[in-house]
Amino acid sequence: MLLVLLIVFLLPSGCPGLPFYNGFYYGNIMNDRSYRDGLGEGFFNGVKLVVKTPEDPLFTYRGANVTLPCHYYYEPPLTSSRPVRIKWWKLQENGTPEQDVLVAIGLRHRSFGEYHGRAHLLQEKEQDASLVILDLRLQDYGRYRCEVIDGLEDESGVVELELRGVVFPYQPPHGRYQLNFHEAQLACEEQDAVVASFEQLFQAWEEGLDWCNAGWLLDGTVQYPITLPRQPCGGHSLAPGIRSYGERHKRLHHYDVFCFSSSVKGRVYYLEHLEKMTMAEAENACLEDGAHIAKVGQLFVAWKFYDLDRCDAGWLADGSVRYPVTRPRPNCGSPIPGVRSFGFPDKESRKYGVYCYLQS
Repeated sequence: MLLVLLIVFLLPSGCPGLPFYNGFYYGNIMNDRSYRDGLGEGFFNGVKLVVKTPEDPLFTYRGANVTLPCHYYYEPPLTSSRPVRIKWWKLQENGTPEQDVLVAIGLRHRSFGEYHGRAHLLQEKEQDASLVILDLRLQDYGRYRCEVIDGLEDESGVVELELRGVVFPYQPPHGRYQLNFHEAQLACEEQDAVVASFEQLFQAWEEGLDWCNAGWLLDGTVQYPITLPRQPCGGHSLAPGIRSYGERHKRLHHYDVFCFSSSVKGRVYYLEHLEKMTMAEAENACLEDGAHIAKVGQLFVAWKFYDLDRCDAGWLADGSVRYPVTRPRPNCGSPIPGVRSFGFPDKESRKYGVYCYLQS
């Protein structure tokens, strides 16, 4: 008797007997006439459900709208359509739970969490389960699973979504190897970025990133990219590549971090000013110009994708001083393109200008 009362208590009010998933109710589609009649051959008697997704990754950028293709069909083809449930979720790294994105039955759908109001099904034609995500965010990159459920039969496929962006090493004002994993996440977010994945660091290494300080990656490992082997960076005998410390304790161990940022909805520029400024004066100068002092991630994006090229050192929002060079030249630092850094000078120093960010 106690068990019966418990079951009744747990059923959602007003919806007795309906399965429940994150607040989205499913009807009993096994009793639908299209299932019982269908081909007149019984439920999935000799019929195979097939789900197709692209094998190659999709590349896009932050702020864009993207469609993740997913289509399904039956072998042999059905002579009449039947309702299915479609579920999308994002696969996570490092053993963290999968993230629900969307569930749908027919024209009804529900999106969840950070995807609420930004995700819907394309549904341009029959048997199309493609997912549309609007206004992509940095955190949206990764692998997504499309699952089609037809009664007791279900099949799925995976779509990999990559953002075009830039990876940059970051250490805070208080020095080298000061960040545990959670502090590293916050440090990247404060610079308009996220912690980079191994795949993003690997691509940056292929493009020439060479950095001897070890930094956190999204999967909880600590690694660093070397293109020019040398003694302080593993020695001359090791080939170029990604050096790895393996997975580290996210709270107890401290390193730098590799951050990842993508395109910005705005413009980064060096503010032409009559005098050099302190940090506080630089912030106010940007505000008076209708902008905000730029963040490190925004400066890297402007250098990487918008060819921002200045030989003038300027303050940034974290208190560092940097300048971007796309065309190396005499008296402008290293002969290699990149964002030059002066570290974190005294904020009262009047030796520098400022880089501002104007949002469009």
